Amino acid sequence: MIATKVDAPEQPGFAEKTPPEEHMRSRCNAWHRIGASAVAAVTMAIFAFAAQAQANYPDRPVRIILPYGPGGVADVSTRLVAAKLSERMAQNFFIDNRPGAGGIVAAKAALNFPTDGYTLYLSGNGAAISESLFSSLPFDITRDFTAVSLLAQFDILLATKMDTQFDTVQKLVAYAKQNPGKLNFGTIAVGSTQNLSAELFKMVTGVNAAFVNFRTTPDLMTAIVRGDVDVGFDYYAALSPMVTSKQIRIIATSGDKPSPLFTGVPTVKDSGYPDYVVTSWNALSVRAGTPADIIAKLNSEIGAVLQMSEIRAQMADLGMEPLVSTPEAMTQRMKTDVEKWRVVIDKAGIPKQ
Repeated sequence: MIATKVDAPEQPGFAEKTPPEEHMRSRCNAWHRIGASAVAAVTMAIFAFAAQAQANYPDRPVRIILPYGPGGVADVSTRLVAAKLSERMAQNFFIDNRPGAGGIVAAKAALNFPTDGYTLYLSGNGAAISESLFSSLPFDITRDFTAVSLLAQFDILLATKMDTQFDTVQKLVAYAKQNPGKLNFGTIAVGSTQNLSAELFKMVTGVNAAFVNFRTTPDLMTAIVRGDVDVGFDYYAALSPMVTSKQIRIIATSGDKPSPLFTGVPTVKDSGYPDYVVTSWNALSVRAGTPADIIAKLNSEIGAVLQMSEIRAQMADLGMEPLVSTPEAMTQRMKTDVEKWRVVIDKAGIPKQ
């Protein structure tokens, strides 16, 4: 009998075993798939939570950091806006005054808070000046902050003693050119908007005038009334009591258009010097990286507040024109003013601080 080979039946014991390394690789791939799914789920949950938080913004109090002390025009006007934002958005918008070092203290403080829209920073024309006035800054106002909106703008006023012969810009300039070095301008601190406005006036008109710098605005007002200085450069809020009591005359304003606060008073621009325009401003910003929808919501609410007749009247009493802007327009204005004041500071030879 011839024996034939019979294949062994296919049983579990006869199956080829999976090499250990392939088995481990299979298990790792499974864990990777599970891990990726978990990460994706967590990521989606985080985004969903963030989106919900932004949709509910604000759900807690909002801080507004000011680089000025209490009681000044910037402080008072911002408090007016904050009160209305609190009403409209059902959360407290509160003021955190942090004056000092030309706004550096406040800016650094604002940059220590998260980019969640719960900390706003009030910047002003001084922020644009600081970019060139200081040899180095611990921040960049256009890089580290994102503008939310302009709040208000306001002119510098050219003030003289009531009975002075200089009742127009033309007479002032004519006298200065006929009497070189005899005219003097009064301002507060070197490098302030008021001081640089006077420097720019000197450059544009070509007059030769001496500068007298005062420690405080009341000191400057007293000097104008006594005739110790021929012309003072300052804001409406500072000058209004002396104007009302007819101790000081406003001969011109610095803006692009005549001020509604002074009927019949021309601008320096309309007095024959089209290159002279100075409009100071205040604006609200947040840290760069704050969600765009939060910025848009704040911009919309600020715009609504600034349209309120009550707010407009209260700001007018402070010599301010309430004015909303897009974030992009405010950013461009900041960049333009940084360059403008850099030129003035350099030409005036003002040393870096």
